[in-house]
Amino acid sequence: MKKLLNTLYVTTQGAWLARERETVLVRIEQETRLRLPIHTLGAIVCFGQVSASAPLMGLCAERGVSLAFLTEHGRFLARVLGSTSGNVLLRREQYRRADDPQACGKIVAVQVAAKLANSRGVLQRALRDRPDSNGNQVLQETVTHLASLLRSVRGRGDSTDSIRGTEGAGARAYFGVFDRLITHDDNCFRFNGRNRRPPADPVNALLSFIYTLLCHDYTAALECVGLVPAVGFLHRDRPGRPGLALDLMEELRAPLADRLVLSLINRRQLNGRGFTTQESGAVGMDDDTRKTVLVAYQERKREKLRHPFLNEELEIGLIPHLQAQLFARFLRGDLDAYPAFIWR
Repeated sequence: MKKLLNTLYVTTQGAWLARERETVLVRIEQETRLRLPIHTLGAIVCFGQVSASAPLMGLCAERGVSLAFLTEHGRFLARVLGSTSGNVLLRREQYRRADDPQACGKIVAVQVAAKLANSRGVLQRALRDRPDSNGNQVLQETVTHLASLLRSVRGRGDSTDSIRGTEGAGARAYFGVFDRLITHDDNCFRFNGRNRRPPADPVNALLSFIYTLLCHDYTAALECVGLVPAVGFLHRDRPGRPGLALDLMEELRAPLADRLVLSLINRRQLNGRGFTTQESGAVGMDDDTRKTVLVAYQERKREKLRHPFLNEELEIGLIPHLQAQLFARFLRGDLDAYPAFIWR
């Protein structure tokens, strides 16, 4: 259990939420572990086997406190709301800014700057971990190039298309040296560039799979705070595509998803026999490999770090929910700018 901003996150399995007058009680094994006045909360988010009493649901509805339920792994299930909600105003503001080129450009600049900074951080970490590697000069040149792109995009509010071009240049530079971060000597894990739909090699299959998991986490987080996952800024509207989820997850692609792929490969937790190539050329994973990746992803989400903006220690798995909430606060005008997540 942890209260961050004005949201209570309940991750303890078997917890029971109940009402005591104007107070929320969290009980575990028939013992009250936490009491919080309802007026101090804006939302309650429950993960996995967490139950709530009908009186508590009624109290949340009366006081305008969102009560959301997700699976233990973060897939969104449902949200309980009262008869009136301010979400319509939040969503109208989301649509307005998405349709305003200047406002959209400023948001996209922040998102791309965060992606470039975190991608650069992954390469810098590789340089620190392997100071005597033969490919370090190329990595250092790419770090310098990403820093140049980062300076060009920071504080910029020009056309969204121009910033998208900078993002594309950064992605090409980053993935152009990604193979140098792989130390496994199995040739099946050689990486010759990013490809998808379908992924044509095991590394791309792993990247696409974990990106999908991360996208699901952000989609659930946006549902919990009342934003529309499909209306993005960096990613254009497309039927069936969660544009805003893809926008926000750009911050965590490199430090969370890419580093997890590298860890799984470099620590020999995976082998080439766990991948199959279909007639179409698409590369997929067998059940055991997929299970290994899923377990590693959930374990990584349980690791803790300090949030750079909130200065609170928290589980990595809560980052999408906090960033969604901070983005909602920014749209409401509670924050002057969206504090993108920069991995330290």
